[in-house]
Amino acid sequence: MNDTIKVICENGFGELEVPMGTPLLEVAERLTPGLHPFLAAFVNNRIKELSYKIYAPVTIRFVDITSFAGIRVYQRTAWFLLQKAVKDLYPGQTLHIRHSMGQSGFYCEIDGIDEFTPDEAAQLRDRMRELSVRNLPITRQRMLTTEVRARYAEEGFTDKIALLDTRPRLYSQLYTLDDTAGYFYGSLAPSTGYVTLFDIEPYYNGFYLALPLRTSPDTLHRNVHQEKMFGIFQEYQSWVRIMGVPTVGDVNSKVLAGDGGGLIKLAEAFHERKFAWVADTIYDAHLSRGARMVLISGPSSSGKTTSAKRLGIQLGVLGLNPVLISLDDYFVDREKTPRDADGNYDYEALEAIDLELFNDHLARLIRGESVDIPRYDFITGRRTWHNAPLTLDERSILIIEGIHGLNPRLTPSIPDAQKFRIYISCFTSVAMDNLSRIATTDNRLLRRLTRDYRQRGADALSTLSRWASVRRGEEKHIFPYQENADIMLNSSLFYEISVLRPFAEKILREVPDTVPEYDEARRMLKFLDNFIPIAPDEIPPTSILREFIGGSSFQY
Repeated sequence: MNDTIKVICENGFGELEVPMGTPLLEVAERLTPGLHPFLAAFVNNRIKELSYKIYAPVTIRFVDITSFAGIRVYQRTAWFLLQKAVKDLYPGQTLHIRHSMGQSGFYCEIDGIDEFTPDEAAQLRDRMRELSVRNLPITRQRMLTTEVRARYAEEGFTDKIALLDTRPRLYSQLYTLDDTAGYFYGSLAPSTGYVTLFDIEPYYNGFYLALPLRTSPDTLHRNVHQEKMFGIFQEYQSWVRIMGVPTVGDVNSKVLAGDGGGLIKLAEAFHERKFAWVADTIYDAHLSRGARMVLISGPSSSGKTTSAKRLGIQLGVLGLNPVLISLDDYFVDREKTPRDADGNYDYEALEAIDLELFNDHLARLIRGESVDIPRYDFITGRRTWHNAPLTLDERSILIIEGIHGLNPRLTPSIPDAQKFRIYISCFTSVAMDNLSRIATTDNRLLRRLTRDYRQRGADALSTLSRWASVRRGEEKHIFPYQENADIMLNSSLFYEISVLRPFAEKILREVPDTVPEYDEARRMLKFLDNFIPIAPDEIPPTSILREFIGGSSFQY
């Protein structure tokens, strides 16, 4: 009997023969990695930890920190390392990973500590380094959920217990690092020694966990100054705590109690107050410095279009005449769109916009001329034209929404005093638990999957295959300008993933397991399974969420 099997390694190593039952880690050790160690691997398009054992012929693709999947493995492993260090130094106190900062750092707090000192940061950093050098193994066990729940109770993980109780399963996974138990929504590295680059710095009431960027894996980005974004996260997280829904388990509990409609009403009322406040601020800028142009920027699926329309209504209440323009309508025809490094159309590039036509129209509008505005058809990839020309009067204020709104190259001829800049994104405020935050990119991906399927004729495979390019474009063209904003807006609704679940699940299940995008579809399906669905019936027609699920009273 032949006890060896063939595996195909897509990293350029060709076919290998390995003994049956060989862990991926041993296969990785036979290969010559690049500049960075392998952290996990895709096995037949499903991501697996390096402890996974091979018992049949498979196709393998190893990932390191430079990939989107790999950086997530690195981050989760760093969180577990941090959890262990906090437990050693502050026994009985709870660590909270509140939200992201920059593109690969995280703001954290420890209960009972109102101000983290430089000495405390140094002690925590040193403890993490000790644990990293010791290269302690990280193990995963599949156990009866009752046993996992009992272990969580011993550790005081009430946040994790709440999620287990609202999404009951017979078996659950438990990670162990020395004497510390944990649960993470995705793969981890085999041991602490894989996390070698990190830092701890005091920040606000807690500290900043600095981790390397996917695009710059050998460098830590310290001293992240994103005060506006930090303020948005703090405001919303404080609010969801007051509302009693800081975690998914808390949201599920309220839904199971029949309060889904109440959650919708609260979240929508909060949004309405925010739009009214922003309109008041714009009106003051209009009077004080002659602001005539509102530029709304943000990454894909942030809700820019609906936000522009709702803001327009609030400005109308104040006596102004809002005129809305979407940058998407100034896309060049599809065949003229620049390509990214993979050869795909790069709609995130500024050059995908017809800047000459756009600025010509701006100049003519400001001069008081009547202008025919284009409309871009995403299905045909061609420009059409509106029937009704636009004209500005003395009460008019121009609202321009699009991903490049804060890029100075977009409107070079317009004086800064005449511009009011808004950055909007889906800053997800509800967390899975105290250590596992919900990435804003996942929330936005669910929105985009749902919208593109319904409005643009794009199936899940098409959207997922473009998502990496979209994210690279955001890193390059959008995020560097976000702090230029006069105001930041959070478009997330703490109930929305519960509503998006049935819409997105249907689409994601259509992705076949023969394509690389299958693992991302599978990951998102597992993520969605943690949410109790909420029916969309009580969502008002002006809600940002209606832009994605349909039923909006706005025209798009």
